[in-house]
Amino acid sequence: MKFNVASKAIIAVICGVSLLSCNKSDNYKNTSRATGWDINSKDGGFQYNTDFKEQDAAPGLVFVEGGTYTMGRVQDDPMHDWNNSPTQQHVQSFYMDETEVTNKMYLEYLDWLKSVFPPTQDNYRNIYYGAVPDTLVWRNRLGYNETMVTNYLRHPGYADYPVVGVSWIQAVEFSKWRTDRVNEKRLEKEGFLADNARYNSEPGTTFNTETYINSPTKTYGGNTELNQGKKVTDRLADVDAEGNPIKKVYAGRESGLIYPEYRLPTEAEWEYAALGLVGIRNYNIYRGRKKYPWDGQYTRNGDAKKMGDQLANFKQGAGDYGGIAGWSDDGADITAEIKSYDPNDFGLYDMAGNVAEWVADVYRPIVDDEFNDFNYYRGNVYTKNAINEDGTVEVVTSDNIVFDTLSNGKVVARNLPGEIAQVPVTEEDTYMRTNYTDSDQRDYRDGDKSSSRYFQPFQEIEDDPSKRMYNSPKYDNITYDDSTESVEARGYDKEKRTTLISNEVRVYKGGSWRDRAYWLDPAQRRYFPQDMATDYIGFRNAMSRVGSKSLSENKTARN
Repeated sequence: MKFNVASKAIIAVICGVSLLSCNKSDNYKNTSRATGWDINSKDGGFQYNTDFKEQDAAPGLVFVEGGTYTMGRVQDDPMHDWNNSPTQQHVQSFYMDETEVTNKMYLEYLDWLKSVFPPTQDNYRNIYYGAVPDTLVWRNRLGYNETMVTNYLRHPGYADYPVVGVSWIQAVEFSKWRTDRVNEKRLEKEGFLADNARYNSEPGTTFNTETYINSPTKTYGGNTELNQGKKVTDRLADVDAEGNPIKKVYAGRESGLIYPEYRLPTEAEWEYAALGLVGIRNYNIYRGRKKYPWDGQYTRNGDAKKMGDQLANFKQGAGDYGGIAGWSDDGADITAEIKSYDPNDFGLYDMAGNVAEWVADVYRPIVDDEFNDFNYYRGNVYTKNAINEDGTVEVVTSDNIVFDTLSNGKVVARNLPGEIAQVPVTEEDTYMRTNYTDSDQRDYRDGDKSSSRYFQPFQEIEDDPSKRMYNSPKYDNITYDDSTESVEARGYDKEKRTTLISNEVRVYKGGSWRDRAYWLDPAQRRYFPQDMATDYIGFRNAMSRVGSKSLSENKTARN
């Protein structure tokens, strides 16, 4: 009996100490180390998410833990492109779409555009039609593919097939839309936006993540009933006992609720993710080399149950896109339904075959690892928010949408209503900076005067097109005013050119259903104009990881 009493006393003491410890810990993290003031006080003051643990995977994404690898190490180079020099690169952790973006996912985007920016209205028409994929990419001069022209994008039979006919520019715009819709839903769930706000906005008004962060009252066209904010206190009344209004807050980045943007992966990220080297890691080294996203040097499955099956969807040979009827080599003749083949060691599907995929980078034959070997990317064009005279951000409205006419004649919106207008950074912004000096960095150390073989330090050289490293043909926007215009009058120069490389061509990676096995090597790289589309290039999204490099359950793993 005495033992039981003593045991209960000890347990009570331990529980009391634990509660005190927990309360002390909670008080500590909610007290400023700088001022001693309370953080997250119900009376107001500084609000900050002190309970944040780590970033969770946004819809559709899986975690890819970053690390070092050799980029551009191809096994074969029969094309002799000389655009792959092995370089050691380090990639930060990030998230990536488990599969390619599908027709159903893209149709949801088109449905939203049609609802919010009705194409029946003249000022919105080009927003919708500028986003519609080019289904005519399926046509062939000596082939009958009209079934895909009329059905591939919209028919339910192709719902979970990767979307194609999408240009790089359209893929980027889809990524922006996806960012806003995911953050909109999350903020609604947390009570910062009204219930079903995403369904109740007026046509032409919508939620934009950056607008919400910089000027939250301007979202939904200034409709504060939809963008209601959240009371600091837990009380339901709008005023306190003394009749003073209760302060409301909006979810900034410090809330931990807003996801980083969905975007196209960089070339370095895509290649690293496709290789899936984590599967052959042994302590701090890699065991051997991988030619494909799977282990081994062959494209057929070596497992007993699936012996001989192809591991990806690609062209087997001349006139052979899927094998003999009744026992298909890869189960597809054009694209295949997502998840038709096993994922790689990161859990990513179709990182070889099915469709090739756009990545973010501007193409150059050289990867300049001598300048940078950390999160390598070529394509930076730095901008800043446009500011009104009263100091507020300039939000695009239906009256000041800017449309661009691409080189192929397609008209696309530069910004959608509700987004913040962007302007290039200026010399004042870059004054005394050492890390960058101009807004447009696409040509840095590769194509500008300083990288030309004619360049001499401290000497001026004339801007001679024949002495440029990359002097592709130049096109002005196509006009339809006068069909009798000469080629020169339309803005095309007939001068001799040395290359098709320009700042408007983007890298795409991975083999496709049209490609031979050679292109399945993740290190292979090709390029295509950013405003054009094909029947074999699709895309998937990525998202940066903020905070720790590893997931919490992996932080202690060292084997």
